[in-house]
Amino acid sequence: MSLRIVVCVKYVPDATGDRHFADDLTVDRDDVDGLLSELDEYAVEQALQIADEADDAEITVLTVGPEDAKDALRKALSMGADKAIHVEDDDLHGTDVMGTSLVLAKAIEKAGYDLVITGMASTDGTMGVLPAILAERLGVPQVTLLSEVKVEDGTVTGRRDGDTASETLEASLPALVSVTDQSGEARYPSFKGIMAAKKKPVESWDLEELEIEAGEVGLEGSWTKVDSAAQRPARTAGTIVKDEGEGGKQLAEFLAGQKFI
Repeated sequence: MSLRIVVCVKYVPDATGDRHFADDLTVDRDDVDGLLSELDEYAVEQALQIADEADDAEITVLTVGPEDAKDALRKALSMGADKAIHVEDDDLHGTDVMGTSLVLAKAIEKAGYDLVITGMASTDGTMGVLPAILAERLGVPQVTLLSEVKVEDGTVTGRRDGDTASETLEASLPALVSVTDQSGEARYPSFKGIMAAKKKPVESWDLEELEIEAGEVGLEGSWTKVDSAAQRPARTAGTIVKDEGEGGKQLAEFLAGQKFI
């Protein structure tokens, strides 16, 4: 039986762009270029490596987002994933992590799965809690923040690296894992992969197809929301220390005054 892998990916604003909030205090995704979250590229890479070692495996990439989010799916497909699912609905605007986890769980259950792989966090919200919440909704074990992942005989095994030690963890499938940016550099899509991605299937689902009420998601259904936001103050000129024999002393006094030492 084929190993069914679902990789959750996110279309995020380019971190090098001018990111800001819209009038309703949600992230403005219209006035800045977007791309596949870099941290999710590691998840796609791990799925591809697992599939390479398996006798038979199928990789589905899944995203929740507006029309442009298809760009993130195309990137993952060009890397080597087999097919994609895009959940798009106007009522999803402003959905927080709780609503997003609900939508992802419903979509994953509808698609069918043995292993779910996510990145360690998104590069826009950076909450890092979605993998745990998603595993809870699916009712499966979670093995998170892994630097190495292997699947064999119905068991997923991974290594989690800490500051002073590394742990080896395992769980029976079906399960969910999240991987860190130390899990292995993601491959670049080849020209052949980019051309092949154009022919791979991309399904589009909405809330009705997932049997989710509009009030459960969006700003109305969010458990969290931004109350206020202000632009970061412009950077002021730094302090210049001219070394005329007392430079070291002046530097030490400055650092002490800022309570750095």
